Amino acid sequence: MTKSISLQPILLNQLPIPIKLLTTYTSLGLNEKELMILLQLHRFLQENNDFPTPYEISSYLTIDEKECANLLRKLIQKNLLSINQHKNEENQLSEAYSLDPLWEKIYSTNEKPQNEQTDGTIFILFEQEFGRPLSPFEIETINAWLDEDEIAPSLIKAGLRESVLMGKLNFKYIDRILRDWKKKGIHSVEEARNASRDFHNKQTSKQENTKKRDTSFYYNWLEGED
Repeated sequence: MTKSISLQPILLNQLPIPIKLLTTYTSLGLNEKELMILLQLHRFLQENNDFPTPYEISSYLTIDEKECANLLRKLIQKNLLSINQHKNEENQLSEAYSLDPLWEKIYSTNEKPQNEQTDGTIFILFEQEFGRPLSPFEIETINAWLDEDEIAPSLIKAGLRESVLMGKLNFKYIDRILRDWKKKGIHSVEEARNASRDFHNKQTSKQENTKKRDTSFYYNWLEGED
């Protein structure tokens, strides 16, 4: 008598993939490598692994760990993937990937038009100034400025320039600048220039002499040159 094979374990070990993702991913600017990374992340999340490493993800793909890390960074930059922070009962921070931005873009019927070319230059400018690729959390910070705080890309660039001018190139300082401008009702680059000019006029000559970096380019922005 032939022994029957139970299909139950096979049927239970399935991953639901939205058809709309497979039919619309190219319109989101995704290629097949990026799609496979998203599908692997979807699987890891289903298996309660909220923050797999690039090595873990790439071990199931034909790309290496470095390329996987770069593609993850690009997915966050495209605002199709996010990293959320959580605190446990002992007040310890942990990070987890979220595919909510991807699902929202796929299923949203009321998307706000975006100038992707303008927004994309922000990430390039930041990487040029920092002299390195941005971390996923840093990319998420910029996306939060754009989407949650609704700060104009030109004003974010002005905040970056201001931090360079002050010799304090870090995200916390840039965030302080942007929040200070928002508190003061500054919403345009011209208003930011005027506020910055007033501030720098109050600085002592000693502070100006301690700057070792050539900031002539950034002084130009105060004079209205973009």
